[in-house]
Amino acid sequence: RHDDSVDVTCVVVSFATREEPLACLRSFADELGGLRADLVVVDNASPDGSAAAIAELFDRLDVPGLCTTLVASDENLGFGAACKLGAEGARGRYVLMLNPDTVVLRRGVERRVAFADEHPEARVWGGRTLHPDGSRNPASAWRRPTPWSALACALGLSAAFPDSGLFNPEGYGGWARDTVREVEIVSGCFVLVERALWTELGGFHPDFWMYGEDADLSLRARALGARPLIDPTSEIVHIGGASEGVREHQMVRLFKGKAQLYAKFAGPLEGWFQLR
Repeated sequence: RHDDSVDVTCVVVSFATREEPLACLRSFADELGGLRADLVVVDNASPDGSAAAIAELFDRLDVPGLCTTLVASDENLGFGAACKLGAEGARGRYVLMLNPDTVVLRRGVERRVAFADEHPEARVWGGRTLHPDGSRNPASAWRRPTPWSALACALGLSAAFPDSGLFNPEGYGGWARDTVREVEIVSGCFVLVERALWTELGGFHPDFWMYGEDADLSLRARALGARPLIDPTSEIVHIGGASEGVREHQMVRLFKGKAQLYAKFAGPLEGWFQLR
């Protein structure tokens, strides 16, 4: 059912945040520009009426070129699995993963698709993320974890010196995300993937419940020859962690995801060093 006249299939996964995904979906529709797009929302059994609110919003939307679909799951599938479900049978030339706690700015998706058309060799494309106050949010791209980056993080050096390339290597310290650049990992909050590549990779790997699935996807894509690029003109506001509720739970999931990445992609000695 692929249809190359559809530019992008966008997948949003919602869980127990209600107002955040509504703002996200409205911004996507408002900033669609001239694109033809499928917008698919997978609600992970939210207990707060999110699915009903999204269905009501979709009934009111009347945007040329936009087709909407709501998948209301009976269980919480996790982020990665829900994204895979939403992307099944994607018609668009590209597949876009967009977090529910984001707001698309200044036709950000249209800019991203145009950038991808100009740089097809990348096969994976990211953008620029901002905090709600408009300041730079560096979480749009990352380097592959290494023993040194893990040590710098554990010692608090990455947090103390976020703009240092030496002490914050995973975060590309010192780079303002204001130039086109090849990166190792594109954040899953706003990642565009060539549909054929998404299909070849099988989407996000099911081993990753939440956190780490985007890094895993980027690294597997690079192994197939992709060279992910950041487009600084494609922007969103990203609140971050809205569905987690308790920050301690968020951190546990984050470090679990990192541990899975270390085990999967590090060499034997490197993996031993980072997991101890």
